[in-house]
Amino acid sequence: MFSNEDYLADLLVEAGAVAPEALDQARRQGGSVIEKLLNDTDLSEETVCAVLAQNAGIDAIDLGSMVIAPDVASAIPDDIARRYRVVPVADDGVFLTIAVADPFDFETMDSLPHVLGRELSFVCAPINAVTLFLKQFYGATEKSAAMDIAGGHDVEVSDGDAPIIRLVQSLLSEAMKMRCSDIHIEPLETSVRVRYRMDGKLVEVDNHPKKLLPAIIARLKVMSGTMSIAEKRLPQDGRIQVKMGDKEIDLRVSSVPSNHGESVVMRILDKSALVLGLPELGFFSDDQSAFEQLIGLPDGIILVTGPTGSGKTTTLYACLNVINQPDRKIITVEDPVEYEMPGINQVMVKTDIGMTFAAALRAMLRQAPNIIMIGEIRDAETANIAINASLTGHLVLSTLHTNDAPSAVARLADIGIKRFLIASAVRAVLAQRLVRKLCPICKAPHVLTDKEARALRFDSSRNDASTIMGPVGCDKCRNNGYRGRIGLFELFQIDDEVSHMINENLTSSQLRRRARELGMRTLRDDGIRKVLAGLTSPEEVIHVTMADLD
Repeated sequence: MFSNEDYLADLLVEAGAVAPEALDQARRQGGSVIEKLLNDTDLSEETVCAVLAQNAGIDAIDLGSMVIAPDVASAIPDDIARRYRVVPVADDGVFLTIAVADPFDFETMDSLPHVLGRELSFVCAPINAVTLFLKQFYGATEKSAAMDIAGGHDVEVSDGDAPIIRLVQSLLSEAMKMRCSDIHIEPLETSVRVRYRMDGKLVEVDNHPKKLLPAIIARLKVMSGTMSIAEKRLPQDGRIQVKMGDKEIDLRVSSVPSNHGESVVMRILDKSALVLGLPELGFFSDDQSAFEQLIGLPDGIILVTGPTGSGKTTTLYACLNVINQPDRKIITVEDPVEYEMPGINQVMVKTDIGMTFAAALRAMLRQAPNIIMIGEIRDAETANIAINASLTGHLVLSTLHTNDAPSAVARLADIGIKRFLIASAVRAVLAQRLVRKLCPICKAPHVLTDKEARALRFDSSRNDASTIMGPVGCDKCRNNGYRGRIGLFELFQIDDEVSHMINENLTSSQLRRRARELGMRTLRDDGIRKVLAGLTSPEEVIHVTMADLD
């Protein structure tokens, strides 16, 4: 009940609040001495509070008669308030005043300033008043409290929970409603800025008082179950699983200390992306047919290239979704595992214990897989293992950072792979970008400007010019004219002729030129097709294919 009941009982006797005989009898009965005294004598919890406060050198308060502002109560996440049994009662901007029932619980008194990152002052309140306040204000269920204390990852939020929980819940639910990919919580000098990334664009959606930052960050760290709320000096990573209605959402959480406090970014990993097919990614039927044939091969390497945020991982997962059959063993090595896929063995890279991409790959090959997916080829060791795996009867899927598909050959050569191995092992390279899709509700016919026509190499006199559409804006798309994204693709297939050119040490531009002569469509070519299909705007295609000058 209290941290040192024997010491408190002696204080109560010294203060004349309890007769020595009553104390002796309570001690002979065993169990909680203070609880026995409260039940069997006239001792009140208010008296206990007054004695504790006097001996601790702090004030005693009547918590039940106080009106505590919601923003003050929200200064401590409910999980921490329940765990330490404390109540925030005042905040002057410098000191946060906290009511405790046991001011001699030195572990709590010492830990809280570090946990909350605030200067604290303490007052004493009766234990029944503290318990009642926690129950009425924070309204936590036993289930959610137990899960938070146990460090569980599944967190369900009800309407009765604390303001900070409701605030975090609203941030997540609003982001899901707006189909966002990221949530950015950024401390500024005097406020906390919240931005959502929608269809690749960052949009500011809210600002909160700066004093709420510690509580928001602490709540997110507690939800992750693996991030330390006491550590504010080092970057941390975690993962949260939340339930929005009947939908389960994964959040990949990253915290980084900045000059105004900790900044947190949450990547929303919607599991519905797992069931995406190639058409939903933006493949037209001809590219889809060619790509499905490639991922159906028994061996070889297929690479997906593009900059960060171009949808490479989503494409790989869509491929796995197509080829995941009971008669095939599929193993992935990822950093981190973004989506958990049923029927697939997924291995997470942990470099701090030596589980690198290369180490994981070597172990995976002893598991006799048919198909291997590598999150990214970053170095010569990983690339060599992938090459050897493909040459010994495995299909290998991976990503690479290059601007276009033919440049993947030069990139592999740069990290130390011999060209004859590249020519023998790599079956195809798919370069991709993401463009925003026009809102189907409000899009309208668009007349090409001369600049757009030149950039797209488009003759405005063509009969299909009338199908070109542009953004307008409506309630459904938040008045920006776009809703969702779609991929542009450049499929570079390595046949016998291209293999010979790779062995002849041709440059990337020479390979690209020859591939186009053999029928490869560039990213801009595919973008033009999607403009003519009314799926996206000329401006979007021109913007994301600026490097495509051919």
